Order: sequence, then structure tokens, then C-alpha cells
Amino acid sequence: MARHDKGATPWLVLGLPVALGLAWVTQGTGVITDDPERNISIPDELTMPLQVQAAYNDSHIFFRYRWPAERPHILHDVLVYEDGDWIRKGNAVPGSNPDGLHEDRVAMMLDDGSVPDFARYGGYMAIGAGAAGLTDEAPEEVTKSLPGTRIDLADWASRQAPETLEAQREAGYFLDLWHWRGHRSNPLNLSDDQWVGAERSGDEGRSPYTTNWDGDAGQPLWMLAPEEAGQDALRWEDIEAGRVDFDSPYYLAEDTAIDFDPDHDWQNGDVIPRRLVRQTEGSRGDITVQGEGRWADGYWDVTLTRALDTGNPLDDKILRDQGLYAAAFAVHRNATGGRWHNVSLPVSLGLGRDADLQATPFQGSTPGWADDWKEVTLFYPGQVNWPLLVSRAHAGAPDIAEGTPVHARHSERQLAIYGVEMEFNDAIIRQWGLTLLAGLITMLGVAIALLPVFRNTPINRKGEAS
Repeated sequence: MARHDKGATPWLVLGLPVALGLAWVTQGTGVITDDPERNISIPDELTMPLQVQAAYNDSHIFFRYRWPAERPHILHDVLVYEDGDWIRKGNAVPGSNPDGLHEDRVAMMLDDGSVPDFARYGGYMAIGAGAAGLTDEAPEEVTKSLPGTRIDLADWASRQAPETLEAQREAGYFLDLWHWRGHRSNPLNLSDDQWVGAERSGDEGRSPYTTNWDGDAGQPLWMLAPEEAGQDALRWEDIEAGRVDFDSPYYLAEDTAIDFDPDHDWQNGDVIPRRLVRQTEGSRGDITVQGEGRWADGYWDVTLTRALDTGNPLDDKILRDQGLYAAAFAVHRNATGGRWHNVSLPVSLGLGRDADLQATPFQGSTPGWADDWKEVTLFYPGQVNWPLLVSRAHAGAPDIAEGTPVHARHSERQLAIYGVEMEFNDAIIRQWGLTLLAGLITMLGVAIALLPVFRNTPINRKGEAS
């Protein structure tokens, strides 16, 4: 009979379960979780569909967008009267705003080939170091930007000299940004016209909105005109209950607003929009809404139009028949702001030419839309910026250096998962280390536990253990 060392029993009974428990506890638990202090909030849905159509006549181009939303968010931020003070609600936060405020939006970045690689990598190129909303966001607000506007990609503050940036813009090194906003432009059938170079900038002229706040007096500048709006304020309980809709006086405009009256008999829960919508002027007003941008039966349906040639080549990409362009799309829904949107990979846009999205020529003033959509999958991009993608930390950096388009390597679902992983990159690496250590401890414990057994097992004359 073999003799067994009783010292093996404590290792087997105590050490092995402890090691296995450590491995279980450290294996993938407690890593993926919202952390607002680090600007982390993971959406429930990582992808979403967007339907797009395009058409053009002799003078204008039209883009029609359709996307699902559980309900429309047509209020941006508001001022609520509480015990003598006007409190702002609706600030952008990580993920969805808890009060359900923050407008729905659709945006499109457009290029004519002047921004190298945009047709391959799309909006990733516009996210630089220190961008707002990232965990390592810069101390100053950093919006979208293009790589060539920075001397050092890893340094958000290393902007090229002003004369260099101006020369880049004159050479066409910028993206045209069409930006429709469900509250700050749509009520007057407007869109915002912007561009991306060293930062996200508005075109020359007057924007479609301004802020309704007198900082010196600590009160709104304007209030609803009762004669025009039928009331002097909204009510917070109506907003909470979802009773504020397109038929409500949900926005302030130049023809529905009057100067704020601090002596009015304001009541707790009175609400005034914090933005005033106004007519655009100059190049900023080149894009308008055709018809009405409306939500119905679970979908937004918005059509934007603009002159093919706006006469503003420093603000806009001039479009021509038979031209081939690149576009990338983004949607904000579910009361999200900032970087908590869904984005697309770039698609080719052809005016009368074969492309991913083909703009159909037509005669007259209004396209005859058919039920023929370009289906685009949008995805949550997470905390992935251009400096990361072209660095050694990204295994695909050599592919980017060779010019391999992102869609040749990854699906939108894969990109969304990668975006989430990058939110928790340090935590995942630390967890892997703990799991590896626990596994090594387990194997060592098993080896030590079994060592006395093999050491004390007698060997028969044929060299076999008995």
C-alpha cells in the first residue's frame, strides 16, 4: 500500500478552493460598469439603423434621413423656477440626461476628397487627443478637429500656426458639417451649417439659436409672449409627463418671445426654454428643412436641402453633377449629448454616379421620394480617437498606414465592442493580470498538494507505481 503524507490534505481541502475562488472572482467581473466620474456610460444598444436618401436638381441637393426613436426629444435645456431662482435643467451628462431633456439630432460630415483618408476612416479622423467627453478630456473644451491641424497628434494644444490653418482651409482641408437639431433649429425649419478644421466651427453669419440668459441679473432674457404662445411659461409636470409635444409652445422664437418680466407672478415649476430660435443669416443659413422635420410612429423623418454651389467655398463643399464625395453620419437620441451618439463608417456619395449612396437627379423643386433607402448601420464609438488608432497601442495601425479602409477589417458591431473595451482598457488589463495570477496560484497549489503523494508512492520491481 502507498503511504500518503497527511500534509497534503490541507492544501487540497483549503488551498485549491481558495485559488479557484480567486480565479472565479477575478475573471471578468466588475469591469464593465457605468462610471460618470470618468465620463463613462455604456448605452443599452450599441448599434442602430439609419435610412438615407439623396436627390438633386439643377440647383439644390436634398438628403432625407429616417431613424427610430422611442419618443421625440424636442426640448434641449430649460430654466425652471424654484423658490425665487431660475435653475437650469438639461445639461449634457454621460449617457442620457436623467430628466429626459436634450434634443434629438442628425448630422453629416461631407468631403470632396480634400481630406486624405476621410473616405476610408470617416469620423474617427475628427476625434483628436483630449476631446470633450473622454476620460482624459483636456482642461479646455476640445471639439472635433482634423489631424493635420495639430503639430503633435498626442497634444491637443499643439495647433498649427494661424496662417497655416488658414492656408489649409483655403486648400479645402476641412469637413462640411450639416447639423440638424430637434430644438435649436427644427422649429423654424432650419438646420445648422458648420465645418470642421482645427475645431468645430460655425459658418460665417448668424446661428439658428442663442442663449436665453442674463448672467448679470441671473434670470432669463425673454419669456413666452402670452398673446402668441397662449401661455407665459411651460410647466415642469407637463414636461415630466411627456405632454409637451409639437403642438405645444415648446420653443422661444423672435415672434413668440417678449422681454422677461421679473415682477410676473412666477410659480414653482414654471419653465422657460433656455434657447431662443432665430432666423439664420449668411453662410450659416445655407441648409434648411424641406417640409417639416417630424417624429411619428416611432421614427424621425427629416429632409435637408442646400444649394449645390453655395458660393461659400471656405465654409461648404461645393457639389456638382457627376461628382463623387464621402459622407459620414451621426445621430443623437434618447436625451443624449456630447460624444454619446451613434456614428457611421464613411459611405461614398455620387451625384448621378454609382456609389454607396447615389443621389438621383430630378426635375422640379421637390424630389419624388420612392421607398428605396440606403441602410446605414450606426454604432457607439466609445473612447477611440485618431491618435490611438495610428499608435503602436493599436494592432491595426499598420493597416491604416497602408491605407486599408476600416470596413475591410471590422463590422460596425465589432467597432462598437472595441469602443466599449477602450473605455475600460486599464481595468481589463488589470483584471487579466489578476486572473493569470490566480491561475498560476491554482496550478502551483495543485502541484504542491500532489507532490507528497508521488514522493511517497512505492515503486515495484518493473519500475511501475504500485
